[in-house]
Amino acid sequence: MRCETGETRMEADVTDTRGDLRAGGAARAPARRWPVSRPLLWAEFALLYLALPVLIAVRLPPQQMFAALFAVTVLGLGLLWRTPGFSLRELTRGMEEVRLLPLALLALVTFAASWVILDQTRPGALFALPRERPLMLAVIVVLYPVLSALPQELLFRPLFFRRYGTLLPRRPLALVLNAALFSLAHLMYWHWIVAAMTFVGGLIFAWAYEVRRSFPLALALHSVAGCVLFAAGMGVYFYSGNVVRPF
Repeated sequence: MRCETGETRMEADVTDTRGDLRAGGAARAPARRWPVSRPLLWAEFALLYLALPVLIAVRLPPQQMFAALFAVTVLGLGLLWRTPGFSLRELTRGMEEVRLLPLALLALVTFAASWVILDQTRPGALFALPRERPLMLAVIVVLYPVLSALPQELLFRPLFFRRYGTLLPRRPLALVLNAALFSLAHLMYWHWIVAAMTFVGGLIFAWAYEVRRSFPLALALHSVAGCVLFAAGMGVYFYSGNVVRPF
């Protein structure tokens, strides 16, 4: 006769999930401590990644966007906390993947892309922030990783792949879907440049989390890219105060 405790079963479920990830598929959710039906997961997914971004972009005044995004972040973190098998320790795994070379390469590519875009579209904005408001740039460099990149990464990487893994296609389609929804979350800026850049960025950050198995790497890449964008002057496109709706 085999006796199995609840703790043993949960450990086995988590091990199975990790095995699926190593095999190259999207995560399969372990046995649920809080039963969640598949239709309810779909409803959560559609609300968080489709309905709310569109609603915020279409209906909310620009000055209220960040309050709404904060509320969405709190909702997402609550769902992540209640995701079976998830542990905060997962967020520190893969620290060894954070190396100078990929961060420097992304910074260089982001800087070059920003320079070309601004030179062609808004030449007066190129390096405007460091030239005119260097203190503000310093504040952004300090706060952006914590107040912007971290909440976004929690919602679009661990929550997306861990809680909704059973709903996702296999890689690489799951990464493309993640990047597309990450781009949609920036619809509130109403500009194709923002949509294109966040899609490419989303692919890179999803690759760091889901392929390299490193949340710290995804967070570091996102933080570097965001700080470089603002240093180059891309705040003219990525700042809610500059939003002009097309209707």
